[in-house]
Amino acid sequence: MSNSSQKKGLAELLFTLNKLLPTGTTFLFQLINPLLTSYDNTCTALNKTLEALLIVLCSFVCCFASFTDSYTGSDGKTYYAIVTPKGLWPSSLNSHSFKLCFRDFVHALFSVMVFACFALLDPKTVRCFYPHFESTHNILLLVLTPILRLLSVVVFFIYPNNRHGIGCPQLDDSTVTSLQLAFPQV
Repeated sequence: MSNSSQKKGLAELLFTLNKLLPTGTTFLFQLINPLLTSYDNTCTALNKTLEALLIVLCSFVCCFASFTDSYTGSDGKTYYAIVTPKGLWPSSLNSHSFKLCFRDFVHALFSVMVFACFALLDPKTVRCFYPHFESTHNILLLVLTPILRLLSVVVFFIYPNNRHGIGCPQLDDSTVTSLQLAFPQV
């Protein structure tokens, strides 16, 4: 395999990983979560409500992102749309690759599961919702997280994602070139 094709393979791998993991949602959660939890480790009903709303909202975003795709229009611009059984909406593209399929639901489910594992095992969330659970928190983190990761990798391997939804741009030659500059010895 040539050096150029290896670099393109790495770039595609990095973008595939980004598409599968709810990275933007996780970052948003990490940014807002400390603001909603109490600094003195006492969680009021308001803290719990706001925290629960944040988790539900971020979970919805993880799920929704699995049902979006993009295409390049005749003008060269990238357009994003929602995947439906008939094709993309709002768009007139109705090719088979843009239609809703079982794989989309699998990716949505596992994306939400990965995020839920991250959010519900976050130390601030644990202290707020179930403080008596803090002693077993580390054991659960050590056991549950790798199992969920392994299961997700297997499922994502069986049902590969070919969507380029919101936050997951299509890989073009300029992106490959910039990644080649970032990873010159790959």
